[in-house]
Amino acid sequence: MDFNDTPEEAAFRAEVRSWLEANAPRKQNANESMRGRHSEAELLVMAKKWQAKKAEARYAQITWPKEYGGRGGTPMQQVIYNQEEANFLVAGGFFAIGLGMCIPTLMRYGSEADRQRYVGPALKGDEIWCQLFSEPSAGSDVAGLKTRAERDGDGWVINGQKVWTSGAHYSNFGIIITRTDPNVPKHKGLTMFYLDMKTPGVEVRPIRQVSGESGFNEVFFTDVRIPDSQRLGAVGEGWQVSLTTLMHERLAVGDSPGPDFDELFELTKMLELEDGPAIKNSAVREKLADFYVRGQGLKFTKFRTMTALSRGQVPGPEASIAKVVSASKLQDIASFGMELMEAGGIIQDKDLSPAAGLFQHAYLYAPGLRIAGGTDEILRNIIAERVLGLPGDIRVDKDLPFNQLKAGA
Repeated sequence: MDFNDTPEEAAFRAEVRSWLEANAPRKQNANESMRGRHSEAELLVMAKKWQAKKAEARYAQITWPKEYGGRGGTPMQQVIYNQEEANFLVAGGFFAIGLGMCIPTLMRYGSEADRQRYVGPALKGDEIWCQLFSEPSAGSDVAGLKTRAERDGDGWVINGQKVWTSGAHYSNFGIIITRTDPNVPKHKGLTMFYLDMKTPGVEVRPIRQVSGESGFNEVFFTDVRIPDSQRLGAVGEGWQVSLTTLMHERLAVGDSPGPDFDELFELTKMLELEDGPAIKNSAVREKLADFYVRGQGLKFTKFRTMTALSRGQVPGPEASIAKVVSASKLQDIASFGMELMEAGGIIQDKDLSPAAGLFQHAYLYAPGLRIAGGTDEILRNIIAERVLGLPGDIRVDKDLPFNQLKAGA
């Protein structure tokens, strides 16, 4: 691995840093964020303004072709930009699913008219997209979905339900995978479409989370009619189309947010235990060492991906390692931080809690990160089978028609 920028990468990094310095305030610390200071509606307005500014400067999606608003740059340049932007206080997060998963799928499988119509507005932040995949009985096993699309003349009629759809309540469009043929094995009877979230028959119901937020939703489809022109890929080839989306998802989901080792280290310097400062307690120091080692292992594993990108190579399934490690690490750090605070660990008020409630908030949202973008179990299977070359799980339902499966009855 080479941890140093090439001369070309260093020049691009300097260019990006200069632009960011001129257009955004620098963070006072690594975990400074606009969340908590503003409502979701306010953040959305600010995020759209920032996205439009990035698009104008050709930083919104650096690897995309120039004719669609990108820079025609390299994946490594995108990594460099993301690293530098992380140091600045800007609103974001609303466009990750659309630009990271949905639009790349549309660009590959949609028509040129689709690309001309939808790519630009999404890139500029004028329109937001969501991903309609998971269902109550088909989360990790997406191919077990029951939402159906039936032919009706020149169009399709969709009925069913999706769940855990992030951002559906503020999205303009979504890509949806449906079952169009229940008489074939579950992976072969699927078809992908895109639709306007305001289409008659689409109902979005926000889900109240334990943290008090409502970031994801249930979405119901009742006799939703769409034209065949909104189909992505061939009829019955939806699983192959979805793999494109899921491949982009692994990279789009990225790391878990903080707190991380540095925030926990600072907390241990603040807190007093029965035998003195927490930082001097041997058991605390042992835990700190453990978290530091896990963090460094994750850091250098990600450097392998960065090195591959820098050499023009395509990262493989090892990208799953970053998510499966970082999500569990965040949950462990949040839990340990609250344990150190003792009675103070239950206080969520940012004005009263140590570390402004950072660990309490993380403790509530961390479990969801072990599910979103692929559960721990799914990611471990990917790592075991595709990275380590271990034998795959036995899948007895692989060749059975979907309507003969108990779940598909």
